[in-house]
Order: sequence, then structure tokens, then C-alpha cells
Amino acid sequence: MDLDNIDKYFASRATVRSYTEREVEPSLLTRLIELASHAPTTGNMQLYSVVVTRSRADREALAPAHFGQPQVTSGAGVVLTFCVDINRFHHWCRINGTEAGFDNSQALMYGVLDCALFAQQFNTLAEMHGLGCCYLGTTLFTAPQIAETLHLPARVIPLVTLTVGYPAAPAEVSDRLPVEGIVHEGAYADYTDAAIRNLYASKEGRSDSAAFIKENNKETLAQVYAEVRYPRGMNEQFSKVLDDFLDSTLFNAGDTL
Repeated sequence: MDLDNIDKYFASRATVRSYTEREVEPSLLTRLIELASHAPTTGNMQLYSVVVTRSRADREALAPAHFGQPQVTSGAGVVLTFCVDINRFHHWCRINGTEAGFDNSQALMYGVLDCALFAQQFNTLAEMHGLGCCYLGTTLFTAPQIAETLHLPARVIPLVTLTVGYPAAPAEVSDRLPVEGIVHEGAYADYTDAAIRNLYASKEGRSDSAAFIKENNKETLAQVYAEVRYPRGMNEQFSKVLDDFLDSTLFNAGDTL
């Protein structure tokens, strides 16, 4: 194992949003999914599934649920919707004479952990095989719409969407907080105002951040995030959509099998 190359990969990995017309070979995709399924999982239950959307027509049908982001339909890429899947486990229990008590938040968290680990392991494997990936932040905003488009049954919840394809151009590495800003030795040490200012100084000092602030008519980068990109009203609106969806598909799904 070449540790230097592995380190270089992780230090330089970047999100890819534009793909060529080269097909992501089905055999390669299947192999990567199989390898990704060896990610850690709660109790070895594998409470996840993935829906592959490949054709342009199907990707165009899915695009509105992702606010029309161009990477959904770019080139010959595929869209992978990683779902919390309690349906399969529930069915298995039913036909084996028992009842899964998984209509609750704890079970949802089992599935969220399983699904997120599976998706990230796939992402890493795909990039190591020359593919580019982009996480879409829209999945939990429009979960009911995605579930309808993909014909997801009760107890199957879209959690993570990745677009995957061969990169059309090099991608820029995103900035990150310094490691001392995320590590706490022994116990959590809360931040002073001075520490916070120091940790975010590099991010705030970037030219693209300055442009971001100016174009949104704000004074600070924090204001852009809290008032423009992720404002309270939007968070509360989509929280209600997600809460209602979870109530209908998991918490109060009833005996649908």
C-alpha cells in the first residue's frame, strides 16, 4: 500500500460537477457498490439501499427534485440515491415470525449511520477509480418528491445523492478549517471568541469569500450562510416537509406488508 499516494489523494480530492459523455460502465459501478457494502454497519443489518438513475430521460425526471442542478444531467454521468432502507429488514422479520420495532428515531439513526458510511465509502472508491463525484445537498429538502419519482415504498428514505461520472475538467480543492479547530483532546473545550475568529480567518480572507459577501450584499461570510444560504425560514420549512414525510413513511407507517 503506497501511503504517500493515499495521503495525496485525500489531501487533493475535490467535488466534480461536470462529466464527459463517457459511460460509467455498469460492471464497474456494480463492483464499486459491492466493495462499498463492506463499510461498517450497525449490527451488520445494512439498513440501506441505492437507486441507480442512468438514462438521460430518468435523470431529467429526477432533476427538479434537486432544484435543476446541472450536474444531475451532465454528460453520461449517473445519479445514485442512497436510501435508509428499513423496509427490507422489516419484511425479513415479518416472514420469520417476529416484529421489528424500528418505527422510531433510534432505528432511523441506525439507518442514517449505515447509509452515510456506505455512501462515503462508495465515493472514495469511485474517485480512486478515476471517477468524479458530487454530493447534492438537496436530498433531504425534497425527500417526498424523490421518493415519489423513484417509487420508494414505506420505510425507505432518501438520504444521500451522489452524481458520478468521468470528470470533464479538473476540480478545485475546497478550503477546510485547520485541524486544531476540530480536534478536542480528552474532553470538548468550548471556543473563545478569539479562537473562533482565528479558526475562520483563512476562510473569510479568501477572494472568493469576499466576492460571495459582496454579491449577497452582506458584511460577513457568516451572514451569508445564516441569512442567505441556510436561513431560518428555509430550515423550518423543509424541516416540516421532512417531519411529515418521516411520520408517514416510518413513524406511523403501520403494517404495510
